[in-house]
Amino acid sequence: MTVPPQIRLANEIAIQFHHRSPDEAADAIANHIRMFWDPRMRSELIARAETDTAGLDPLVLDAVRLLKKLA
Repeated sequence: MTVPPQIRLANEIAIQFHHRSPDEAADAIANHIRMFWDPRMRSELIARAETDTAGLDPLVLDAVRLLKKLA
């Protein structure tokens, strides 16, 4: 099974922030995605997280919740 690029990339970003507290990490991940990802990629990540959380790092799920609040 192929992992969608948004999931793979978001999980790779999350790995970089595992040393931080969960709240700090989720905020940093959301900030990175907001600053550097194309709006379409952000929308696709949010849509995937709403329908299927399998394979998503828990920190990414927290970051998606933050992104949805700011959208």
